[in-house]
Amino acid sequence: MMLKNQLKKFYYNIFKNYEKELEILTRDCKSLLDVGCGNNSPIKHFSHKLYTVGVDAYLPSIEKSKNQQIHNDYLNIDVMDIGEKINSKSFDCVLASDLIEHLTKENGLKLIKMMEEIATKKVIIFTPNGFLPQGEYDNNPWQIHHSGWDVEEMQKLGYRVIGINGLKSLRGEYARINYKPLFLWTLLSDITQLFVRNNPKYAFQILCVKELNF
Repeated sequence: MMLKNQLKKFYYNIFKNYEKELEILTRDCKSLLDVGCGNNSPIKHFSHKLYTVGVDAYLPSIEKSKNQQIHNDYLNIDVMDIGEKINSKSFDCVLASDLIEHLTKENGLKLIKMMEEIATKKVIIFTPNGFLPQGEYDNNPWQIHHSGWDVEEMQKLGYRVIGINGLKSLRGEYARINYKPLFLWTLLSDITQLFVRNNPKYAFQILCVKELNF
């Protein structure tokens, strides 16, 4: 069992999956606003290290997140209301993980501006690389995708971009591997992560970071 755990840790550190990248990016933060936190936020592995507030419009997701004790507090509001409900410069980091693609392009840009107003240190955005069709899921109408965001667009907005989840062609809706056997193609996807991390235009998803200097 110990050897198995060590191998998992080694694999995790070598391929630096999304959760690991996110943990590294937030090490200098003491507070984090998780916008559109959903029911199983990727910060769950390290949220105990800082003060976090989860925001989501879908109450069942908040209840599931509460059961896992992922965040210190929650706000059951529409994400487009954070500019009115949350004070300016009140969190070190503001995160939108798998969120902006669920908004129209216009609302997505408005949300990004609000996030940058609330954050004091950095804004982090995680989204598919380009438009990825997705329908309603788990009786949650907010799961539908309405927009796509690419590397060049995010760079023009001032974000540093990291490629995530391997080559874009290997995954589809809900980031599921497109091919079988699943184990083999998942391994191949993880191996290609070593390439796409610094070549994000080829990645399935993009992790976008903007450092704020005030």
